[in-house]
Amino acid sequence: MGVYHSHLSIDERETIGLLKAQGKSEREIGRVLGRSHTTIGRELENNTPPVNKGYYLAHKAQERAVQRRIQTHRRPRLKNAVIREYVTSKLKMGWSPEQAAGRLPIDCPGQRVGFEAIYQYIYDESPDLIPYLARSHRKRFPRGHSRKHRRSHIPERISLDERPGDVAQRTTIGHWEGDTMVSRKSKAALQVLVERRSRFAQLTRLNRKTATEMTNAVISRIGVLPAEARQTITLDNGSENTEHLDITGAINTRAYFCAPFHSWEKGSVENLAGLVRRFFPKKTDFSLVTPQQIESVEWLLNNRPRKCLNYATPMEVLSGAIACRM
Repeated sequence: MGVYHSHLSIDERETIGLLKAQGKSEREIGRVLGRSHTTIGRELENNTPPVNKGYYLAHKAQERAVQRRIQTHRRPRLKNAVIREYVTSKLKMGWSPEQAAGRLPIDCPGQRVGFEAIYQYIYDESPDLIPYLARSHRKRFPRGHSRKHRRSHIPERISLDERPGDVAQRTTIGHWEGDTMVSRKSKAALQVLVERRSRFAQLTRLNRKTATEMTNAVISRIGVLPAEARQTITLDNGSENTEHLDITGAINTRAYFCAPFHSWEKGSVENLAGLVRRFFPKKTDFSLVTPQQIESVEWLLNNRPRKCLNYATPMEVLSGAIACRM
């Protein structure tokens, strides 16, 4: 008589698969393994494909058995009805899982739950509550998840580390930063350019956030400036910047790129985008914004005094620097 184990091993399942393929009966397989024929019958019933019961693969059977064991021993995410009812009611009121978890001990003394348990409860046991979450993703993403590329896809990309050191000191003009502001309301976007020393801004509406539109806008805006006023441009790793070689070739400038997810490395344009948002807040449909409105905002930004410029305006600083070069 063989030794009985609580669960069949993968080796035993491989033996079952081999003997079954040879036409052996459940009793014969049981005798080989030292198992009851009822154990073999239960294994073949539970861990074969639901459509084709006669098709048994050991590794698939092992996966089904392990998954069933996990489900069987999984504890309820929210341990009692009081917590479940409280969390459900607060989520439907627009609260976040963190808010519900934090407020629970105050409203229901003696009851506690972690917000992570609430998220697991929603996605594993009560998906009907997903629409009440702020993001409402049908599938929960890992923390820190991003759909953006982790690796750069910019051809012949030059790292910001190779940018001349004097650019960071803002001692000369001609060094630009670029970014793109988007809206969920439409495919139109707003290109934002800023000259680092003078903080001079240039805003251009893009019909779509594409590499071609971005490239043409940069060339048309800073390409008309004197050569000393368009020496470098610093960009991020967005797909709209993949045609940067066309920019550098057309206007004889040099493009540098921030490290992925290091937006602070082009802080001037990030700051400018914040100023632009005062005029065009989030959810602004850029397809409805007229060129005249954009020109008006650009004029206001370039003609207001800046403390960092000793209260001169960006227009005055850039114009003065260009005049001195001529």
